[in-house]
Amino acid sequence: MTPDPFELGERAARENIPAEANPYRDGSEEHALWAAGHERVASATEASESEGS
Repeated sequence: MTPDPFELGERAARENIPAEANPYRDGSEEHALWAAGHERVASATEASESEGS
């Protein structure tokens, strides 16, 4: 089974891999899904960090 780009993006964000490391071709559906997954986790992480300040 092919890994889900959205889930891979989420995992990358949890592992502190920068969004620029998106492995998919810019403009592809996979690139967009990976970026969306990364942004979802990154946004949640930033929000929780700012609540603690």
